Amino acid sequence: MNVHEYQAKEIFSKYNVPVPRGLLATTVEEAVENAKKLGGNIWVVKAQIHAGGRGLGGGVKVAKSIEEVQKYASEILGMTLVTHQTGPEGKLVQKVYIEEGVDIADELYLGVVLDRAKEMPVIMASTEGGMEIEKVAEESPEKIIKVAVDPTIGFQGFHGRELAFGLGLPKEQVGKFIKFASALYRVYMENDAELIEINPLVKTGSGDFIALDGKMGFDDSALGRHPEIEAMRDLSEEDSDEREASEYGLSYVALDGEIGCMVNGAGLAMGTMDTINYMGGTPANFLDVGGKANAQTVAKGFEIILKNKNVKAIFVNIFGGIVRCDRIANGILEATKLVDVHVPVVVRLDGTNAKEAAEILQNAGIKNIITASDLGDGAKKAVLAAKGEL
Repeated sequence: MNVHEYQAKEIFSKYNVPVPRGLLATTVEEAVENAKKLGGNIWVVKAQIHAGGRGLGGGVKVAKSIEEVQKYASEILGMTLVTHQTGPEGKLVQKVYIEEGVDIADELYLGVVLDRAKEMPVIMASTEGGMEIEKVAEESPEKIIKVAVDPTIGFQGFHGRELAFGLGLPKEQVGKFIKFASALYRVYMENDAELIEINPLVKTGSGDFIALDGKMGFDDSALGRHPEIEAMRDLSEEDSDEREASEYGLSYVALDGEIGCMVNGAGLAMGTMDTINYMGGTPANFLDVGGKANAQTVAKGFEIILKNKNVKAIFVNIFGGIVRCDRIANGILEATKLVDVHVPVVVRLDGTNAKEAAEILQNAGIKNIITASDLGDGAKKAVLAAKGEL
């Protein structure tokens, strides 16, 4: 689950991570009123969507008068903001954050993410604040400092010093930076976050550090421990198909290919998509039906996959362990009754009750169901089916 910038900054503030003062607005009138409440003579009008690159897309404007606040708020509210993270369809801006201006002497990058290989949180810092960190990693990887923190000992002074020295901070600013990084690590750990990004992290003229931006993503499985964070969920920012899938216990992510995938287990799903690519095809989605799939959930999976007009074939690849293959086979037949399955369906079922499942499919007599003997065979047939060659 992701949250908006203003929500991330609310969380930061609880841990004494410095942020500029700001107020949320959903109308132009409210934006103007909020700017007056904040006072000063410089404000920043920021679009609130779950995507980065807002500034480059025209969603962040610096206003030097109340009239400019009004102008920029009217331009941003209601716009479809397109960034490198939204895709070409963009996202509708329904909220803006009015923030006070900040004295910026330098811009840095600071983030915390889980390194699955190290099995530890890793704090990343860079002098290239304000730039896309992916671009920095690709073009200048030496400019990214990475420090792994063993959760059994937590964040220590030496972690902060390694980051500060790597950034080339003068000694009088090292203590302030360590305090900032330590607080951010607490935010990450105590809220079961998956990602925190501050880009840019601003160093002011007085040598203080302020989170000028804030991005947070959370572990969905841990939201039960954090009802106050779950209450921040903005369903309008989430993909409607992914949200519908989750209601049925399905893990679904839309992609841009033409072969729909229905698999049980995230690892097998990734392997299936890789094999489809290897065979010359492109997956249209990631769909994990999990270990408790039944006829209804499988039918719902087909329905969601077929909403994508680019899908020209579906590959069902199930290894029966907890979930029985005959249950999946019945689900496929149920789907053909409830949903217009108008594309070829390649089915590979192996494991518990695979023999019974094969008999169910064979006796059904449905022409567009094609059986496969293994993963490679199934992926190859799915690619051929999508091309109309099977």
